[in-house]
Amino acid sequence: MDMRQSRAGSRIPVELPAEVRWKSRSGNFRQVEGKTGNISGTGLFLTVPVRPHLQTQITIRVSLPAEVTGVPVQLLCYGRVVRWSQADELPGVAAIIDDYELRPAHRPV
Repeated sequence: MDMRQSRAGSRIPVELPAEVRWKSRSGNFRQVEGKTGNISGTGLFLTVPVRPHLQTQITIRVSLPAEVTGVPVQLLCYGRVVRWSQADELPGVAAIIDDYELRPAHRPV
């Protein structure tokens, strides 16, 4: 895939709490807390303490502020890791969003 295509859309720099979940190569589910660094219509960058392998399918839950949305809402994204951070960036991963949905914050994943 051409990296220019994967970065289509304007990136919005925004720091919001995020939870990242994936299935490890050993078959165990992993989950880490992190923050968004930027979001676009096709992907996002996440600062996280653990980096899943490239092409790992991940689920990302981003808490959207009620001050903005009017009610507590979560953005639930399904995607895959396409890049790890560079040496001059915060530790994290870039992910392509394959699908997403908005949910009331109290509804379980």
